[in-house]
Amino acid sequence: MSRREGSLEDPQADSSISPLPHLESKIQQTHSLARLLTKYAEQLLQEYVQHQGDPFGLPGFSPPRLPVADLSAPAPGHAGLPVPERLRLDEAALAALPPLLDVVRRRQAELNPRALLLLRRLEDAARQARALGAAVEAVLAALGAETRGPQPEPAAAAVAAATATAGVFPAKVLGLRVCGLYREWVSRTEADLGQLAPGGPT
Repeated sequence: MSRREGSLEDPQADSSISPLPHLESKIQQTHSLARLLTKYAEQLLQEYVQHQGDPFGLPGFSPPRLPVADLSAPAPGHAGLPVPERLRLDEAALAALPPLLDVVRRRQAELNPRALLLLRRLEDAARQARALGAAVEAVLAALGAETRGPQPEPAAAAVAAATATAGVFPAKVLGLRVCGLYREWVSRTEADLGQLAPGGPT
């Protein structure tokens, strides 16, 4: 394996190899975007909880962690994977999130039609997840790492059907779960990009 190939599997393997300036810039820009979206994701979650009524937001309330089609939380061993593999998982999650956030937005438009800020935040989150996912994919390509390639559409239709037929409370819980997963994956992406960003951990 060449020195270059080894650096792709583990960007921290040889600190004497410095990325090209344009690659450093791309990584830094994507990391900054992820950091900004982490803040927005926290605001979205707070806004969502605010409009769901009791028992959401009450101290001690612990909603069930409903499964979401095509998406789960970052695995406990995620941080131990090579950085390119982590970024591939981040990019896959970010690709799955927009249609799920769209489903939540449509249901909230029925349940809380006057919550205009919440609806706008959900719409923005879907667009921002797409943008961050594309930026992460570009970083992977610039690193020479394998990307996912064309993927089938996420099973958001199944989530939409389940949400439409569910009662109000399960629909609200599912929306909370999607917003929480959005925050987790954006935050995870920020941390993973931080491993590559100039001045990050070595």
